[in-house]
Amino acid sequence: MHRHYLILTLLILCIGCKAQPRQQDVAEAPAEAVVPDQPIVTGDARTTLYYPLLSGKRVALFGNHTALLPDGEHLLDRLIRDSIRVTALFSPEHGFRGTADAGEHVSSQVDSKTGIPILSLYDGKTTRPSVASMRQFDILLVDIQDVGLRFYTYYITMCRLLQACADDQKPVIILDRPNPNGHLVDGPILDMKYKSGVGLLPIPILHGMTLGELAKMAIGEGWLSLRHPLQLTVIPCLGYTHHTPYILQVPPSPNLPNMRAVYLYPSLCYFEATPVSVGRGTAHPFQLYGHPQMKGRTFTFTPQSMPGAKTPPLLGKQCQGVDLTGLSESELYSKGIDLSYLIDAYRDLGMGDKFFTGFFEKLVGVSWVRQMIKQDSSADDIRARWQGDVQRFKEQRKPYLLYEE
Repeated sequence: MHRHYLILTLLILCIGCKAQPRQQDVAEAPAEAVVPDQPIVTGDARTTLYYPLLSGKRVALFGNHTALLPDGEHLLDRLIRDSIRVTALFSPEHGFRGTADAGEHVSSQVDSKTGIPILSLYDGKTTRPSVASMRQFDILLVDIQDVGLRFYTYYITMCRLLQACADDQKPVIILDRPNPNGHLVDGPILDMKYKSGVGLLPIPILHGMTLGELAKMAIGEGWLSLRHPLQLTVIPCLGYTHHTPYILQVPPSPNLPNMRAVYLYPSLCYFEATPVSVGRGTAHPFQLYGHPQMKGRTFTFTPQSMPGAKTPPLLGKQCQGVDLTGLSESELYSKGIDLSYLIDAYRDLGMGDKFFTGFFEKLVGVSWVRQMIKQDSSADDIRARWQGDVQRFKEQRKPYLLYEE
């Protein structure tokens, strides 16, 4: 561990704090849905721990539509109502209100509700705040819902903000949130030659950590190469362990509309680096897959232009494929990464290496998965090969965990 970094982590038990999060899915939760065992209090609800740190400061908030308090109020609205001086907003992929397509460039603008400037970090020109942006605040507050995957870009934006704040010697407070996939560690560790905008750190695909834990690890392991020590405070959740189910209050991004999609995402995202549609432009993104030339299938769908998927792959083309909407959330909850869907489509289409684009290695993080698929290895054989990575990472992350495994 790099001890020259200063990590101030608040682990204060909040006596009498009984606020309960709004534990409901964006759609009606099916009877077989995974249900939390106990109330969870997210970090943003523990205002008595971090409000004193904001007193007299110009505050920047990194968040989006997911920065909701347990009662459903947006954190920005609460901060303003409580006379906290918020002077800047940083937005990630999908924008501050969470409506932009995946990968769509989002320009800096002004929040229509509050008039506070939104400084986009996903505009296609910059990946970290400008010098002018850094002058607009004294302290950074982070409140955003991640889903715990290496290629989900919110943590990457957070890490770049941590670097910028360390360079400018500005403190950071992370209001921690549960990881809905926090019970899982799965997949190969990123080979850093494939480091990209969808993979920043040498971690497995499913890392099983909250953003607070991941930030501590990125700093402690020296992965961020900070020029100055960073004053980092993590406000932890209450009532959460790595095996506490957590149902998201709202969709974290336009194409993860429900918990089924969140649980299938670790298995289906690799289709983004193939000719196969993963259901963008339908009512069930990341819950089905298909292609016009797949054979012997009884299920069909046709991607259409819609909010969050303006120009989806295979737009207007009827695809034959597989419908996974019948799988229960409880069945998927502990599934982890299942490459059998990818292998099924690869073998059906018979395209060989042309099935994959170069983006595939950036998503999966290593070169050998493609090779094993081409050699007709099974999903179980491939998964067995990365188990060594999983065990090494579990040991490596232990000093940084804030919650019981």
